[in-house]
Amino acid sequence: QVQLVESGGGLVPPGGSLRLSCEATGFAFSYYSMYWARQIPGRGFEWIAYISHDGAITDYREPAQGRFTISRDNSINALYLQMNNLKPEDTALYFCARDTVGEVKGQGTQVTVST
Repeated sequence: QVQLVESGGGLVPPGGSLRLSCEATGFAFSYYSMYWARQIPGRGFEWIAYISHDGAITDYREPAQGRFTISRDNSINALYLQMNNLKPEDTALYFCARDTVGEVKGQGTQVTVST
């Protein structure tokens, strides 16, 4: 059974940092490209960071560029998102996903950026 479990969210002040983690089980993780995505209330599911199966290629959408870093450790089937200089508009439910539309994703971890 494919399972993705995110962790590491929380409440952080503007300018703060968080590191999200995702544990993958039930499939050959090292064979798959992976994504971090987020959902803001009233808006759709939006992927923001991409990493190739071997970690050699990464890509970011504008909200994440220059502030977020995606990485992975295939030896332990883990995906990460380092988020720096967080802004209130980054408040969202964050998911790790195996595709861009969230057909295979975890339950999400809430990130709230607020004073």
